[in-house]
Amino acid sequence: MRLNKYLADCGVASRRACDKLIAEGAVRVNGKVAGLGTEINEANDSVTVNGRRVTLSKKNYYIMLHKPKGCVTTVSDELGRKTVMDLINVKARIYPIGRLDYDTEGLLLLTSDGDLANLLTRPSSNVSKTYIARVSGQVTDAEVNKLRSGVIIDGKKTLPAQVSVLEKDDHHTRLQISITEGRNRQIKKMCEAVGHEVEFLKRVAIGELRLGGLTRSKWRYLTDKEVAYLKSLGGEE
Repeated sequence: MRLNKYLADCGVASRRACDKLIAEGAVRVNGKVAGLGTEINEANDSVTVNGRRVTLSKKNYYIMLHKPKGCVTTVSDELGRKTVMDLINVKARIYPIGRLDYDTEGLLLLTSDGDLANLLTRPSSNVSKTYIARVSGQVTDAEVNKLRSGVIIDGKKTLPAQVSVLEKDDHHTRLQISITEGRNRQIKKMCEAVGHEVEFLKRVAIGELRLGGLTRSKWRYLTDKEVAYLKSLGGEE
């Protein structure tokens, strides 16, 4: 592992800042001053910063974020757009579980626990995700039934979904939709398949874990009970 990555994973600083520490001679590996580009064996090598040994944290982090519109669900973005990582101040290597589109808001989970992330995102997990969607026009009962039974998007029929009408007027309908798939822009494509454009989309729940009163751009740590629940969804003992 490259030394700057190891230091960042230990929560010392960002990789760029770690490069600066290395260049300044503040970092030693097995007692010797390290250089930029140094590779280490994380299991055997001793690494110190300003004389203090650093080690990888064994603690895992589990975070709920109310993702706002206008940021991407990624650790970094080559186009320079704001990412969800810009909203969270945690000195640990965390990453999103799944994704929400740039113009979609709502519940997003982030973690340093790769095993849990893999369990929750594998197709066989069948974890439900619940959304509130405001769409154009009046959605009819027949269209709701089509969404429930499955519609064709990208050449493949969607799995059955739970769909209910929350309210509607002459110009818009507000729907609650729960799905167990995670196909690209699935909710938007499902609504388009029955003739309605999604004007606003918010994820409010993953399984029984709900966004609640968490406001836009704010985050919190999950409770031990919530973490145990998520692990049960993925089938982890």
